Amino acid sequence: MTREEFHVSSLVVLTQPPLRHRLAEQIAALDGAEIHAVSDEGKLVVTLEGPSQRPIMAAIDAINAMPGVLSAALIYHQFDEVEAEGRE
Repeated sequence: MTREEFHVSSLVVLTQPPLRHRLAEQIAALDGAEIHAVSDEGKLVVTLEGPSQRPIMAAIDAINAMPGVLSAALIYHQFDEVEAEGRE
């Protein structure tokens, strides 16, 4: 058995309110991303999951680069080691 990491992060993304639903769809299309809430004021609650910190940070960079996103604030990050079946 090998040990692999599993990362989960949550963020609050502040968007221009008229663009909030379109941006929620774009963010949800990112690998490992899930939208949990969209407010009328343009705030999105997002979780990101991945096998390491690198894809999480890449997703945050991608979100920050989306037109209409004002900021993406990391609220929580955790990682655990999980056992994975070795490949023969």
